[in-house]
Amino acid sequence: MGKSVAVITGASSGLGAVFARKLAAQHDLLLIARRQEKLDALAAELTAQYGCAVSVLAADLTEEKDLAAVAERIAGVENLALLVNDAGFGARGLFWESSLDVQEQMHRLHVMATVRLSHAALRTMVAKNSGGIVNVASVAAFARRPRSVSYGATKTWMTAFTEGLYLELRSIRSAVKVQALCPGFTYTEFHDTAHIDRKSMAPPSLWLQAEFVVDESLRALTRGKLFVVPGWRYKAIIALVSVLPNSVRLAVEAAGARKRPSGR
Repeated sequence: MGKSVAVITGASSGLGAVFARKLAAQHDLLLIARRQEKLDALAAELTAQYGCAVSVLAADLTEEKDLAAVAERIAGVENLALLVNDAGFGARGLFWESSLDVQEQMHRLHVMATVRLSHAALRTMVAKNSGGIVNVASVAAFARRPRSVSYGATKTWMTAFTEGLYLELRSIRSAVKVQALCPGFTYTEFHDTAHIDRKSMAPPSLWLQAEFVVDESLRALTRGKLFVVPGWRYKAIIALVSVLPNSVRLAVEAAGARKRPSGR
């Protein structure tokens, strides 16, 4: 039997690519993203450096045909050890003024792709009583703002979904682990894709390195920690938000939105 397999969506860049580099020393990989050329380049790099087996699958998870194919592929991985649901994107603008197609794509990617792929993975993992899933959410799950309605809503859903899975797994005393990774502003291609100016979003002290975020996630996964918020500043922010009365929290979120655009 070969090495255990880690499956990563959104693997061609950003946090997904960092997860791939961090996991390649111990696992074979299945990398999934839309950009075939980037996947091929990353696969060649990791195979040369670590000697692991790397398979790639170019797929757009907002498309039903592609999503079904990826779910079927994951269901067939016998040595499945980890699924990282990292694929995601953000968009700016008032909800009713933005493209409905973009809004629906975001919900299909953050919600339905997470549902389908997690379901496929857990059927294998629970039966073998081993493995883990990391759902990449955001601090936006806890502190929302205007001009980012679908992003905040879908990331909030991801944390609630992951918590529900955590409770179900505990109820049957399963060794399978699930995690909602909730980073704040992180240096990746995410903001370039969304055409967002980083300088207008947050001071340098609030920006995290992608390697740090992934390291925090993987360390916490071994301990079975459900919610992972990298960086002490973000831990403090979320702790404060969680105890504020709703009226105060909403006022703070509205005030912050007048100063900065949305983002991961």
